[in-house]
Amino acid sequence: MNATTLILAVLIFAAAVLYSSVGHAGSSGYLTIMALMGVAPAVMKPTALTLNILVAAIATVKFYRAGYFSWSLFLPLAIASIPCSFIGGYLTLPASIYNPITGGALLVAAYKLFRTHHTITATSQAIPLLAALLSGAAIGFLSGVTGIGGGIFLSPLLLLMGWADPRQSAGISAAFILVNSTAGLLGHLSHTTLLPKAIIFWAPSAIIGGFIGAEYGSKHKSANFQRLLSILLVIAGLKLLFSW
Repeated sequence: MNATTLILAVLIFAAAVLYSSVGHAGSSGYLTIMALMGVAPAVMKPTALTLNILVAAIATVKFYRAGYFSWSLFLPLAIASIPCSFIGGYLTLPASIYNPITGGALLVAAYKLFRTHHTITATSQAIPLLAALLSGAAIGFLSGVTGIGGGIFLSPLLLLMGWADPRQSAGISAAFILVNSTAGLLGHLSHTTLLPKAIIFWAPSAIIGGFIGAEYGSKHKSANFQRLLSILLVIAGLKLLFSW
């Protein structure tokens, strides 16, 4: 294991802990880390999706067992997002297209995180079916194309629209990320098998970090780290936007 692989493993562990504590799998964090460390764009998407699946599976179980999940909210979102995520995952974009799209997505995610820092409220308003289908489809496609699991967009949407409270949003987002990342990775692997050898070191880091974060987040109020994450996402987004 070289120094870069080790540093990435440590940073992936930290990202998994932080993101899984709020029901996210850490894809935007992994993409940020890889972008800042100069990882090739062709490797970034499948790696982020793979780590997403591992962490999201853990977070889904933890939040589901804690009672923070709603099938009525999840199903319409997932039904529309899964096929769109597969299609997005199938697409392999050149760096000249992937970088600006993913960079822009990270900047939007940073904005969403910063806004929800001040807008977390408890609510139980029902989600309209059409809104759920359209939202799921759009987020699913973006998830597959970029490697971002979608939770970073879904959680703020659920909170800002009053469709879920913070804990329920975390549980739904974890399951949403799991199914979308799986569909996106399957779409990607249907025509290529590009995964770095270092994934054997990064995967355990993500699993351990995801377990710690999800265990804490499903039982306690998570630490408020949105502002810090927003700053990191902005840095990574700008790096990708200006590197193509």
